[in-house]
Amino acid sequence: MERSTAEKTKLGLFVITGTVLIVIASYLIGSKQNLFGNTFELKAEFTNVSGLQNGNNVRFSGINVGTVRTIDMVDDTTIVVGMSIQNNMLEHIRTNAIATIGSDGLVGSMLINIIPSDSDAPLVSTGDTLSSYSKIGTDDMLNTLSVTNENAALLTADLLMVTEALVSGRGTLGRLLNDTLMASDFSQMIENLSEATKSATITMRELERMVRDMRSEGSLAGVLLNDTEAAENLRNVLYNLEESSLAIDSLSHNLQETTEKLKSDEGAMAYLTSDSVFVDRLDSTMQNIQLGTARFNENMEALQHNFLFKRYFKKKRKGKL
Repeated sequence: MERSTAEKTKLGLFVITGTVLIVIASYLIGSKQNLFGNTFELKAEFTNVSGLQNGNNVRFSGINVGTVRTIDMVDDTTIVVGMSIQNNMLEHIRTNAIATIGSDGLVGSMLINIIPSDSDAPLVSTGDTLSSYSKIGTDDMLNTLSVTNENAALLTADLLMVTEALVSGRGTLGRLLNDTLMASDFSQMIENLSEATKSATITMRELERMVRDMRSEGSLAGVLLNDTEAAENLRNVLYNLEESSLAIDSLSHNLQETTEKLKSDEGAMAYLTSDSVFVDRLDSTMQNIQLGTARFNENMEALQHNFLFKRYFKKKRKGKL
């Protein structure tokens, strides 16, 4: 049965319409996949593409600018990804841009993000290879999380063991927490240390006050320390005292020799020394003189070690006075 002209017309319109729709869909899909229009090639090297596939989008600063064309395995650590990029991006992408692999949302397909750098660099050209940065994958994060959980479990077990030891009174800290006598002694020790600190503070204040008083011009120490004329007079007094000590020592020695001669049976004074009363008195006088000389020497020795006169005697010993 032959078809009517109307049926043939309807069939022709349907075929034409279907063909037009297929062409439009192919164009739209091809435009989205950069099958039509001018493009250029860029490459990036990765160690792990994390499930990236041919046809996945390439974005520059969040804008779709191309698609993934090839994924080639160079060796066990290097994977080269070829990207088809729109020609108008030649004016924007620079050689120091970084290529990273991400995902389109939480459960979306993988894609490549080209991140521009802040520093200046030349623009890319066809066939250039961009630097890449591989983010930590989900498997790596899960492995790391698993190890972290195991470490946390071990740490929790150790903390539980330490807590049980503290509660049961084992170890030094356990004894401190459970022994009331030791805690009381420790508290008393802290209190004594606090009192000692207060006493030391008071002593330091007293020493500071003494030093301040010594530096004042009205005190004797202040006069000795600050008045050069008084210091010179004191130096002369000390010098005279030392000279007097030497003279007294010489006199004592001479008196000792004279006494020895008087005790002998020779000489014109033998008769006088034969008087026992006179001899006893003379011996007593010599002993007193020797005792006085010894005490005077002791006083001079103590004076040399006095902090007010130590500097003078030290200079004198060095020959500076």
